[in-house]
Amino acid sequence: MKREIVRIDEEKCDGCGNCIPNCHEGALQIIDDKAVLISDLMCDGLGACIGHCPQDALKIEEREAEPYDEIAVMKEMIQKGKNVVTAHMKHLKDHQEHAFLKQGVQFLLENKEKLDFNAVEIIQEVHQHGKPRNISHQGHAPDPSGLQMHSGGGCPGSREMSFNPGGAAIQSAGVQPGGPAGQAEPAGEALTQQPSALRQWPVQLHLINPGAGYFQGSDLLVSADCVAYALGNFHSKHLQNKSLVIACPKLDSNMEVYEQKLTALIDHAGLNTITVMIMEVPCCGGLMQLVQSATSKAQRKVPVKTVQVGIQGQILAEEWI
Repeated sequence: MKREIVRIDEEKCDGCGNCIPNCHEGALQIIDDKAVLISDLMCDGLGACIGHCPQDALKIEEREAEPYDEIAVMKEMIQKGKNVVTAHMKHLKDHQEHAFLKQGVQFLLENKEKLDFNAVEIIQEVHQHGKPRNISHQGHAPDPSGLQMHSGGGCPGSREMSFNPGGAAIQSAGVQPGGPAGQAEPAGEALTQQPSALRQWPVQLHLINPGAGYFQGSDLLVSADCVAYALGNFHSKHLQNKSLVIACPKLDSNMEVYEQKLTALIDHAGLNTITVMIMEVPCCGGLMQLVQSATSKAQRKVPVKTVQVGIQGQILAEEWI
């Protein structure tokens, strides 16, 4: 299987930075006055950055897709110097790719005597990256979460994150939801929030990165957009312990990208199973067809289950195919 990825002509690049805000994954940065692809893992190959380069220094090239190898990436990065290595490792940390970051740190430690820069300084800088300070540069209190958006630009809404879903219902003490005509509910009845089973972000199929660590070896749920609204126990029964992607086969565009991403997930993320949840409406069947097309083109075989949901929230059919 092949994938598309950005290639930068360093001779043409003048470091203007016009491409940076248009890389949705923040995989491009200006380092030492040149645009650098600091993360093959995060490049989606859609080429949104290309049309903004006045020097025509960016191209999309097709490469044979192989499973992501952090050690191979580090071997390439160290040839580009300390600043590129640092930016790459910070990017992994920003995107919660802790397993790959650990591999990168181990590589630096094992090869520190051979490097032209101080590996320990890089590791210390990356360790401090994203930690809150007492006062920000703007004079405001820091984000108590300690999380920072990637500094390379791009859309914060597509920033990759993995997290542990909540385990118990959350009681919002002191909150009384309003009753009819604005009347308050009886005292003592706090608003109960059911826990989310979501394990990662983003979830929209155009935005996800098949190489992200949270997909590795997971059970994948491919859900039509409307399913979670119709099905009351979507989180508690169907999303538990699964990674998630969502799509609408009727309204979404560039469906061929969906097929490519699903195929990459099957071949390179080592998925255990795929569950496809669709609504009973005819147009929703397109999502099942998309998954079937991806599985037919993938080199690996993975079990697929389909679940059909009625518009009033009932399960109409459920079977392995």
